[in-house]
Amino acid sequence: MARYFKKRHQALGQVPGSLIFIGEKKMDVSRIRLIQYNQDELIENELSSVDEVQVQNEGGKVSWINIDGIQDLDLIKKAGKLFAFHPLMMEDLVSTAQRPKMEDFDDNVFVSMKMLTIDNKSKTVATEQIGLVLMERILITFQEQVGDVFEPVRDRIRKSKGKIRNSGSDYLLYALLDTIVDNYITIIESFGEQIDEFEDKIAENQSKKMQDQLHFFKKEIRFLLKVVKPVSELVSNLLRNDSQLIKDENLPFFRDLNDLVIHAVESIETYKSLLKDYQDLFDNGVNNKMNDIMKVLTIFSSIFIPLTFIAGIYGTNFDNVPELHYKYGYFIMWFVMIVIAVVMILFFKRKKWL
Repeated sequence: MARYFKKRHQALGQVPGSLIFIGEKKMDVSRIRLIQYNQDELIENELSSVDEVQVQNEGGKVSWINIDGIQDLDLIKKAGKLFAFHPLMMEDLVSTAQRPKMEDFDDNVFVSMKMLTIDNKSKTVATEQIGLVLMERILITFQEQVGDVFEPVRDRIRKSKGKIRNSGSDYLLYALLDTIVDNYITIIESFGEQIDEFEDKIAENQSKKMQDQLHFFKKEIRFLLKVVKPVSELVSNLLRNDSQLIKDENLPFFRDLNDLVIHAVESIETYKSLLKDYQDLFDNGVNNKMNDIMKVLTIFSSIFIPLTFIAGIYGTNFDNVPELHYKYGYFIMWFVMIVIAVVMILFFKRKKWL
């Protein structure tokens, strides 16, 4: 399926808020995981149905509900009914063509963005849509398939690292967004290292393989910019939002996240500019090679012009050409032609044309 545009014809003419899955089906059976924790207690469960979700708020517990498999519309409907989701938010949850965005629905805050991975076969950037719904002491995450970048956050919860076990669901939201953006940085740095190494190669080699590699980098960097750049606006909207669900004490963390996103965008734009310079370098190298070839051909043509002139004169059909009847005429002609060629070659070398 195309990475830049995904087919939305299923939703054409539908009522706003219609629940229609847009994207590639990546798993058959959905999975629900529930993590509940506070400073003193941690509970992890895998549930077979959303009906089994029982949010326990006693003791200040935070509940993280993770749902893998957004193609299961019945499951999404049940979750929406259980937590009173807005119909437009539910529509966005099942659309993988969604642009990164943030919306405040009073009782909850909805965030939609992309997780990035590198495809092992094609080495291209692959995306997965993720929706995050923030409520009072509850965070629900919706993913396309099993597997994510959140294991470090789960590890921090299990081992009670940092302040996550002492904080609310808004800090958990920050931790997950921060992990997604950290993964952006890792992927950008990986491409950056390859692009930096590519500079020396392209200066020496202007082969088709180098052109294909350059095109690959340009395509991936453009795609990264398309995915990452809107996240800056998303985080800025979170900072400007006056929802009571995000506590003032956690705003500095979101500001730090915003700085990280800006750094990621600037890095991508830097590499995009570098690749443009590399394309110019490649084109100049190709043009220089072509100029060198044309120069050599021109020099050889210039050398053969007087030789062809001499051969043409003695190739005429006149009877009275004195040198034709001279005993050493043939050898003299060769001598003159060789001298002319040598003189011209020395002249070209002195002018540094050869």
